[in-house]
Amino acid sequence: MSPSSDIDRRHLARAIELAEGGRGRVSPNPMVGAVIGRDDEVLGEGFHRALGGPHAEVEAITAAGDRDLSGATLYVSLEPCCHHGRTPPCTDAIRIAGIARVVVASDDPSEHASGRGLGILRDEGIEVVVADRELAARARLLNQPFRKRARTGRPWVLFKSAMTLDGKVATRGGDSKWISGEASRRLAHEWRAQSDAVAVGIGTALADDPQLTARIDGVVRQPRRVVFDSLARLPRTSQLVRGARKVPLTVIVSRAAPRAATDALATHGADVLVATGENETARVRSALDQLGTDGVASILLEGGPHLAGAFLDAGEVDEMRLFLAPMVLGGRTARDPLEGEGVEAIADAARALSVHCERVGEDLLVSARMRDW
Repeated sequence: MSPSSDIDRRHLARAIELAEGGRGRVSPNPMVGAVIGRDDEVLGEGFHRALGGPHAEVEAITAAGDRDLSGATLYVSLEPCCHHGRTPPCTDAIRIAGIARVVVASDDPSEHASGRGLGILRDEGIEVVVADRELAARARLLNQPFRKRARTGRPWVLFKSAMTLDGKVATRGGDSKWISGEASRRLAHEWRAQSDAVAVGIGTALADDPQLTARIDGVVRQPRRVVFDSLARLPRTSQLVRGARKVPLTVIVSRAAPRAATDALATHGADVLVATGENETARVRSALDQLGTDGVASILLEGGPHLAGAFLDAGEVDEMRLFLAPMVLGGRTARDPLEGEGVEAIADAARALSVHCERVGEDLLVSARMRDW
């Protein structure tokens, strides 16, 4: 059954809007917003503000103060939890508050949820309404990292690249600073702040000696820095290793990595994970499985082309955001954004589910959603 009135849809849309307040603050938990209403009147609203803090439903109940909530409707962007985690079950709080009706925008695909919370509410005599169509789609898209990790155990991957009009990410000599403009680079730092991890290959780490931190105001937490480095070649003098005790650093190596090199990285504060598998595709998935187990729900994949191609070959690129700069490099040996094996036939190409374009400074940002969770 869908929300039955304009009032329902308006309150539910507000709950989804509120959920955005948790972006970059609550992962690996989902972003959730809640509104308590009686007809047109809003009695209380809130959102999940911090990992380990009160959930959106409890925030909304608390915001209502001493108002009588008996018979009121709770609008929430995600199915209420029914298990003891970092906080008590929200289904208990809803029942105790006397709420008579709950309107939910999207399901929780986690093994410990997946409709159980809604069943408990119905058993308590509370009417439950589940949204469909546009509001349901908005709520699902809001939590793609949470949904993918819940279903597969692996993080959601956003591939970001900056390229020229002729599709190059570096000159034939390897120069790439700066293809994108200042506004685009600032936006990329915002994406870092919203991600659990930022990943690059060893080639990028050696060439650029990056920090991979979010260097903007208002950052709640820095993302984990991840380097795919099969032979553990990352220098101990690099900015990444020197900062490993302040901002987490994970180095993904293969079984071929020398023990002395991996031990040295660990001594300097890096977490070293061994990706297993007979080929690069298998090792990418192995690494993502381990990162997901460690609580990483989202990865911003920044390159380089070899690593990005390996992720694409493995079927692990969920969204692409490409900055197109108004310049042309030329050169048959200039770098392309994606390498890897690719496909033999056009019919086998990965196709975007949706594409959105917008201007960012002098650049054009093309965002392509490759998979839905």
